[in-house]
Amino acid sequence: MRRRTTLALLLALTACARPVVTPATPAGVDGEWRSYGHDAGGMRFSPLAQIDRGNVSRLARAWTYHTGELETRSDSASARDARRPPALETTPLMVGDVLYLSTAYQRVIALDAETGRERWTYDPYAGREKLRAGSPHRGVAYWEGRGPNGSRDTRIVYGTIDGRLIVLDAATGRPVPTFGDAGVVNLRAGMTDVPGAYGMTSPPAIYRDLVITGALVPESAARGPSGDIRAWDVRTGKLVWQFHTVPHEGEPGNDTWEPGSWRDRTGANVWSIMTVDVERGLVFLPIGSAASDFYGGDRKGANLYANSLVALDAATGRLRWHRQLVHHDIWDYDVASPPALVTIRRDGREIPAVVALTKSGLMFVLDRRTGEPLFPIEERPMPASHVPGEQASPTQPYPVKPAPLSRHTAITAAELTDVTPESRAYCTRLFAQFGQSGGAYTPPDTVLGMWFPGTLGGATWSGASIDPATATAFVNVNEIGAMGVIRRRAPGAPAPAWERWAPGGGYARFWDDHDLPCQRPPWGKLHAIDLATGEFRWTVPLGVNDSLLARGVGKTGAPNIGGSIATAGGLVFIGSTNDKRLRAFDVRTGEELWVTRLEGSAHATPITYRGARSGKQFVVIAAGGGGQFDRDQADVVAAYALPDGVAP
Repeated sequence: MRRRTTLALLLALTACARPVVTPATPAGVDGEWRSYGHDAGGMRFSPLAQIDRGNVSRLARAWTYHTGELETRSDSASARDARRPPALETTPLMVGDVLYLSTAYQRVIALDAETGRERWTYDPYAGREKLRAGSPHRGVAYWEGRGPNGSRDTRIVYGTIDGRLIVLDAATGRPVPTFGDAGVVNLRAGMTDVPGAYGMTSPPAIYRDLVITGALVPESAARGPSGDIRAWDVRTGKLVWQFHTVPHEGEPGNDTWEPGSWRDRTGANVWSIMTVDVERGLVFLPIGSAASDFYGGDRKGANLYANSLVALDAATGRLRWHRQLVHHDIWDYDVASPPALVTIRRDGREIPAVVALTKSGLMFVLDRRTGEPLFPIEERPMPASHVPGEQASPTQPYPVKPAPLSRHTAITAAELTDVTPESRAYCTRLFAQFGQSGGAYTPPDTVLGMWFPGTLGGATWSGASIDPATATAFVNVNEIGAMGVIRRRAPGAPAPAWERWAPGGGYARFWDDHDLPCQRPPWGKLHAIDLATGEFRWTVPLGVNDSLLARGVGKTGAPNIGGSIATAGGLVFIGSTNDKRLRAFDVRTGEELWVTRLEGSAHATPITYRGARSGKQFVVIAAGGGGQFDRDQADVVAAYALPDGVAP
């Protein structure tokens, strides 16, 4: 139940004449952060206001925790370039006086929320160290209920990269023996009839006594483990329901696949974060692309439910509605952002809504009861593919509002970077190799080409945070093109017969040899969008490049991955950028009010909470570098608070 301050805020908003937004579901205890998105609906808004516009500049480091997970790597340049360490992408939870977080090696750690002192750790690879694998891991889920004798039962629920669903006692960190096999369910069972990787990198969704899981599955091969969504009893580990993300024969949507092409199809999975409408009993699935990512000649058709926002009955797994946001994806334009649930007030009526974002950089605002758009969606004609056997979709859906959040047009030679002579020269040589330059939904070709947005978006799993006081969604996006060519696979390679290739790898980006994007800045942006009108309130560059700052080139924006949060103090907090910084922006203007340096780039989403003992508001961020953008690595979880004596 919300406390008096939040009720007062919402009553004040209701009285306003302009359209406003309210949270979709109760957020639990106001001072805590119990779900990945704070509330089950994923608004990532905190009603705490101790830290505000007037004092945020006084924030200081309160404590630092080191996970101890630093890779030992060769100092040679070739070794550094060969593999970047996994990012520390975790978003902690805070319940009571404890923080719960996961690491890139799937350890779970409980910390004292006010001091950062370690309470307990759990290692799923203890005694099996040779099987340990690093991977981005975005966090854990929390469940609370009653035991057989009426006692309080609290559990931490999460998955591993090798396909295990694990339930821990939140008080001790020990596996719950009555769940599955001594606290573990084998998620691979029944999903891997065709060989391929299967694991979890994001926290599951929780609805009542159900744990709802997605998975990370292969993207380069056409056949492999299923991307189906499943629900498990949180007490016993028994399977309750399963939803086929690639419809089987006789199921609605199967006719959107070329006959037989659905069978053993991998992809079409939820590797990111689901959200829940507790009141209506709905779970929302942001489903990724069908495999393989860049060639669909062996899966002609729209390919439901790939690249769709899907609403299921959370108790039964029955389909309530779906809306496909990219047809027949051949660009890796996943629907990866957590769907954010809000209530939009227009003309005196309340509309329960869901905000969906895609890597193509489009935002769709839908009625979450029906999937109907709140802003019209147009099917716009798109170019045909020249790749043998491929049939690109003749149209793609575009919302009339908001406008695209990232570039959707081809780049010209006149728009190449000029931040340094060296970067311009490199990018000019690279650009001259292209036989094709296109915007969004330009099909990859048999000649080397480049298009915007690339595989890093647009919007990514970073998603949106929403401030109800200003009816605004805050979304960070990349402006990084993709480049590649579609070529035949080597004889004997797994299907399909065609693959994307480029100098620098299959997911190559249009940037120079120092990872500076090849078009003029900004390369990263933070948008503020009015959800009631679909208009942009403001847009600012997000991030800097230190080497360019030293040469007098500032405010370039930077490649970014990891989301934002909004607070009742009128602030948006975000790390995300590859410049090792955490920032706070004014929700009204986009002015940067505070910035601090971190030990590593924070490719994660922060949280904020009130300390149970001190009453202080803390902001916590994981800063580990690595991942898509960084060769540098750190192992830090950092907490910030106002110094004693600073008045809220």
